[in-house]
Amino acid sequence: MRRLLTFALLLTVMAMTVTAQRRQRVACIGNSITYGYLLENPARDSYPSQLQRMLGDDYEVGNFGHSGATLLRRGHRPYNDLPEFRQALDFRPDIAVIHLGVNDTDPRDWPEFGDDFVGDYLSIIDSLRKVNPDVRILIARLTPLGAKHFRFKSGTRDWRLLIQDRIESIAAIAGCELIDFDRPLRDRQNLMPDGIHPDVNGATLLAETVYGGLTGDYGGLQLPEYVQSGMIVQRDKPFPLRGRANAGSKITAKIGGRSFSTVTDNRGDWLLTLPPMKVGAPYTLTVTDGHRKFRFDDILAGELWLASGQSNMEFTLGQEVGGQEAVAGASDPLLRIYDMKPIARTDDVEWPDSIRSLIDQNRHFRPTRWQPVSPENASGFSAIAYHFARTLRDSLQVPVGVISNAVGGSTCESWVDINTLEREMPEDLVDWLNNDYVQKWCQGRARKNSGDRKDARHPYEPSYLFANGIRQLEGLPLAGVIWYQGESNAHNVEIYERLFTDLTDSWRRHFNNPELPFYFAQLSSLNRPSWPTFRDAQRRLADSIDFAYMTVTSDRGDSLDVHPRDKRPIGERMGRQALHFSYGYGKLLPAGPTIRSARPAGDGSVVLTFDYADGLRPAECNFAKGHCSGHCDSLLTFEIAEYDGYYLPAKAEIIDGNRIKVSNKEIRNPRFVRYGWQPFTRANLVNSAGLPASTFKIAVTH
Repeated sequence: MRRLLTFALLLTVMAMTVTAQRRQRVACIGNSITYGYLLENPARDSYPSQLQRMLGDDYEVGNFGHSGATLLRRGHRPYNDLPEFRQALDFRPDIAVIHLGVNDTDPRDWPEFGDDFVGDYLSIIDSLRKVNPDVRILIARLTPLGAKHFRFKSGTRDWRLLIQDRIESIAAIAGCELIDFDRPLRDRQNLMPDGIHPDVNGATLLAETVYGGLTGDYGGLQLPEYVQSGMIVQRDKPFPLRGRANAGSKITAKIGGRSFSTVTDNRGDWLLTLPPMKVGAPYTLTVTDGHRKFRFDDILAGELWLASGQSNMEFTLGQEVGGQEAVAGASDPLLRIYDMKPIARTDDVEWPDSIRSLIDQNRHFRPTRWQPVSPENASGFSAIAYHFARTLRDSLQVPVGVISNAVGGSTCESWVDINTLEREMPEDLVDWLNNDYVQKWCQGRARKNSGDRKDARHPYEPSYLFANGIRQLEGLPLAGVIWYQGESNAHNVEIYERLFTDLTDSWRRHFNNPELPFYFAQLSSLNRPSWPTFRDAQRRLADSIDFAYMTVTSDRGDSLDVHPRDKRPIGERMGRQALHFSYGYGKLLPAGPTIRSARPAGDGSVVLTFDYADGLRPAECNFAKGHCSGHCDSLLTFEIAEYDGYYLPAKAEIIDGNRIKVSNKEIRNPRFVRYGWQPFTRANLVNSAGLPASTFKIAVTH
């Protein structure tokens, strides 16, 4: 019996030894982010600890992170000199995951020793390969560093970007696999309370990233939500079809009788560029990874537009003047809509915990689908976007698709990507609920919706809506963008001028089109003091930003309502501009009279010249309330000044059919002219097409 027990014990020991030998040893090498600094229980919650639970008993994960460690050997705390590095080498890992470089952005390190970075990183890789020539090495692009970091603008931001580039080079030089610790946290910096260290949920995202890199398991074949049956793709443009799948999967797409293939990289990403599609018969697209297969039917090539902004773009067809008639006639199988609705409106209410949880997780928009427009779905669709698309359909006679994702009350900065804001306006990101960059009304509404939770996320948060409403459309070929937004930024014109420029740059990079057209609505008439200045800033932006065109809306305003209900003219004016500038309808007047110059006439008056000035005249009595105060035959709201800031009403008369002469007998040396400079304006200058002139202020030049 004793011999049998001894033999059984020996077999058990041998089995345990074999099991232990089969376990893959994973060394997680890094700094405080690897260690789990600030976590209540790093042994349980750090990313290596969570990775161990994900991988299971076939792996042994070691945490060799050390707070404050630098990659640079001449840095202030070089990892090579720390006990954790020796322990990692003694561990003789089969797999090593390295995340170093965050602390090298310290001014004690990068400015002095940055040139050593590549060599020092390769030295660590060589040391790991000496103890195990077969070691598999994954190196990670750095986690984000938030704008709240006290050295962000003094060097940390820029040096981190240099280090990111070096890390990618190191992966190529050393033949290591590259994983990305930036991507999972880039739009979730709320999971980094101090702007550097992930909390438990952030550590989970890092563990999932490493798990995918190690196992290649990314959940199988996935495509963007907008890839569906019935979708519209931009005609005559290559179509970048992208998605995710398990690493190393062969992805095959078939369309138009042709087949295209690629292989997924170790980060689960794949991209196939499909050839341009022509207007005509519907296409069928199939995509497979050999295990899962998707089929999409009735895909049409045509004109694809994005409609975005805040509540006046969100304002529905069913709400507008004459909307019920428009809804009843909205039936067109070749005009298709993709309507991205939020899970909750930003009304003056406190959201329940279930909504706040989804908002925190970047799940702001409901799932949606492509649909041909019909009376059943048109009523809840953007009125401006519908009339814009209807105008294009009538003239172009090709399929038209519109993606709409406007959000009521949203700020301009909420639509700009995080990287652009970090580079151009990082102050906007710091304490956004209390800073002076974000409008107070927006901050107050965000507090109300979130129950005044300090760490809550909200659609008005800088970069939030880009992350939720734009990022998933990456690279999608668009004909252009229509945009109606600004009410939530009118408190600070100078900041908006920078933000809107940043937004157009941001989206053009994201959609891989430096000439992506933006057709945007100027703010309407409303009794808010800053609006004349804001409208003029928008006019100047249309002049300064290439391929940006402004639609005037001031003649359709409402003195008491920020949401004027007469939307059809605005959508049609945007469509008219697109036909002129994007589709070559050169004989179609695109806009109302546009100020070009102001020159002295020599008699104390000033002569104004305009573009699109054919048939200058006062508008008919078509204001929202139907009142013209008895002056329908006169040009209204022109003012003249010798000193900017002290204006007097000016007599304005049309000369030569396309110029205007303004004067005031009390001002003999006029130096400035302005027009429509009232929050709710009765400005009435139009051209032969009945299109209104913009608010403007201009200096007199000799």
